[in-house]
Amino acid sequence: MTAPSLILASASPRRRELLARLGVEPARVGGADIDETPHKGELPRDYARRMAREKALAAADDSAFVLAGDTVVACGRRILPKAEDEATARHCLDLLSGRRHRVLSAIALRAPDGTLRERLSETQVRFKSLSQEEIASYLAGGEWHGKAGGYAIQGSAEGLIVWIQGSHSGVVGLPLFETRALLKAAGFALG
Repeated sequence: MTAPSLILASASPRRRELLARLGVEPARVGGADIDETPHKGELPRDYARRMAREKALAAADDSAFVLAGDTVVACGRRILPKAEDEATARHCLDLLSGRRHRVLSAIALRAPDGTLRERLSETQVRFKSLSQEEIASYLAGGEWHGKAGGYAIQGSAEGLIVWIQGSHSGVVGLPLFETRALLKAAGFALG
């Protein structure tokens, strides 16, 4: 009897790259089609957890483990959007400039038997005070597109970050410590 494989319920190439650091190559990769609209009054931690859980359940397959994740950038109680246009990215960077914010990276693992395990990584990040020229230069590079909070820490934005406390891989999109712990607890054979 062969061990169950793993499905990565994410279209993010960064999550796949991070998973490879644990020696795991998913048998299948693909985003889960769910409504990602926050509920009225939903707090960032609850939203991140719900999104990861819903993605894992939407991609459920009784012959495989299904791993899903969601990364949320939160400033206070506010959930910052994924920047799909430059104006949104600029607004996020203006808001984050010189301030500390939280990056919540939730993961959910559904086992073939239907058991669902979840973990949440919380990382504190502080940007330097950004000049309008620095923001314009960052935006011109395009790394912000599709990124929560309008930035990608694995790119040139890392040079604008003064301080980080927590999981760097969690800010990128998949907290490796928590992911490894979930996989081991579920009995998934790590490479």
